[in-house]
Amino acid sequence: MSIILFFLVLFLLVIVHEFGHFIIAKWAGIRVDEFAFGFPPRIGSIKRGETRYSFNALPLGGYVKIYGENANEVSDDADKKRSFTAQNRFVQASVIVAGVVFNLALAWVLISVTLMMGISARDNEKGAPIENARLMITAVREGAPAEVAGLKSGDILLSIGNEITSVDVLNPDTVSEFISPRKDEQITFTILREEEKMSIAVTPVEGIVEDRAAVGISMDMVGILQLPPHLAFIEGAKRTYYFTTVTAVGLWDFLSNAIVGKSDFSQVTGPVGIVNAVGEAADVGFVNLLLFTAIISINLAIINIIPFPALDGGRLLFIIIETVIRRPIGVTVTNLLNVVGFALLMLLMVLVTWSDVSKLLN
Repeated sequence: MSIILFFLVLFLLVIVHEFGHFIIAKWAGIRVDEFAFGFPPRIGSIKRGETRYSFNALPLGGYVKIYGENANEVSDDADKKRSFTAQNRFVQASVIVAGVVFNLALAWVLISVTLMMGISARDNEKGAPIENARLMITAVREGAPAEVAGLKSGDILLSIGNEITSVDVLNPDTVSEFISPRKDEQITFTILREEEKMSIAVTPVEGIVEDRAAVGISMDMVGILQLPPHLAFIEGAKRTYYFTTVTAVGLWDFLSNAIVGKSDFSQVTGPVGIVNAVGEAADVGFVNLLLFTAIISINLAIINIIPFPALDGGRLLFIIIETVIRRPIGVTVTNLLNVVGFALLMLLMVLVTWSDVSKLLN
């Protein structure tokens, strides 16, 4: 089931991205020869007008074949003026960045839809109308008594010991105050996990938090945030911007560290890891699956705009250089850089996939 969901998510992301290139090229009057999901060999296709719509055997991406992207294929025929290279630089750049813009737009729509359906949100979010707020464990420290006992992030606290048994008085402060003086004293945490009520005994220790006993958990009041459509799209835009900036900064830090050999590539997830993550998101609920898809769409947009050959950002960089030098870059140079760039991306994909498989085997 996870694999099916993964390919459905991938299909949506690729189709939206390539549709961005496709529709802007069509709008500009450029001839589009093919719109394809996956890479050859071709399984099947249908032609409508001048464009062939194809479904290929390797479902790990897609492409739009735009007439004249390669200057060598343009001939002196009636369609020469409709080629990509015949357009001004602004139109060319618009076609190239359209895929990224459409991925960000998809993320905005998906996040807005989740806000309309209702998502988990912290009770202290400014101006957010949170309903049914409950105390949730938001993080568990590695190796702490809470982790050893079996508490997990996402658990809802219903009661602590025999003293704090009312949900109304459960909050981070009351729980911390209750645990603080009880070093080496076993405390029963009654929790709700995936609609199942259970009790877990945890023994607080010193050393986690200064001058008091603790079990190693972070807590927050979490409820449901549900907004009407007009407010959902406004809040969705804010969250899309936030996720985009956080992703961009994180990727910049990773690449900067990679240059000096300090990046941890074990933290990078490829297709195999995403299959597992999609399944986990779906297990939590449909809203989580939509939100996860939005985050992946943002990641796809950010990665694609990197100025690296074979990516949209690399093609955009070539256009900017051509604008500055006021002449086209040689076709041979462009093709060579794109081939090398694509080969390096495929090598990276293999390495990341190997890392994913190794994690699963371990």
